[in-house]
Amino acid sequence: MSECTHDCGSCSANCSERKQESLVAQPHKDSHIKKVIGVVSGKGGVGKSMVTSMSAVLMNRRGYRSAVLDADITGPSIPQAFGLHEKAQGNETEIFPVTTETGIKVMSVNLLLPDETDPVIWRGPIIAGTAKQFWTDVAWGDVDYMFVDMPPGTGDVQSIPLDGIIVVTSPQELVSMIVGKAVKMAEMMNVPIIGLVENMSYAVCPDCGKHMNVFGLSHIDETAQKFGLKVLAKLPINPELAGRVDNGTIEGFTCPEAEPIADAAEEFCK
Repeated sequence: MSECTHDCGSCSANCSERKQESLVAQPHKDSHIKKVIGVVSGKGGVGKSMVTSMSAVLMNRRGYRSAVLDADITGPSIPQAFGLHEKAQGNETEIFPVTTETGIKVMSVNLLLPDETDPVIWRGPIIAGTAKQFWTDVAWGDVDYMFVDMPPGTGDVQSIPLDGIIVVTSPQELVSMIVGKAVKMAEMMNVPIIGLVENMSYAVCPDCGKHMNVFGLSHIDETAQKFGLKVLAKLPINPELAGRVDNGTIEGFTCPEAEPIADAAEEFCK
């Protein structure tokens, strides 16, 4: 066996001296971002983008400079929630995020496509590269809290250095398995989980105010205990919220049930 020269770039062997190359990319030189929180879900359709948007809105209302990086390249719904339809501008060295009515900075592939209804049918490496560029090539300026709308499942966005993760799920029998996948992903990325959010947890009867478990009994508390996690919020099915997301006015929506998410983010990032 040849003597180790400590030049891992030219060596195919695994040894105790071999260093793991970091996949984390540096942000744009004009970006000064204090905390980055990823919002993930084990599958699509559970309201991950809604929780991402509401979290940014809540932190913005508390006086923080918040931003949303839409890393869900094939399902970019963040601009719609904020009513953003203009295109992001840039030059040869940088791209500028689009700012919402209340001052939240947003970057999404839908702000770059010629037509926001065009489908994104790129291959995986290109998708991952686009998410990375939103981190490295966008001049975010000063941001206190950036929320990253991650791809559904355990998508590869390892180039973005996350400080913490919020896991969004729904009241289904598979919740334990789905959360388990998210927990393992977080462990592999060496990123702590801030807590769980159960969306569509219940509906409130408009006549009597009774809580109705539309999708069955919740299993979030048992799941949280199993993995040693906190339940941050149980969000109801709210037609008004759905309507505001559709018409791009989520910034005008008040959701007391979501306030604990902002409380947890604040506490976690102290």
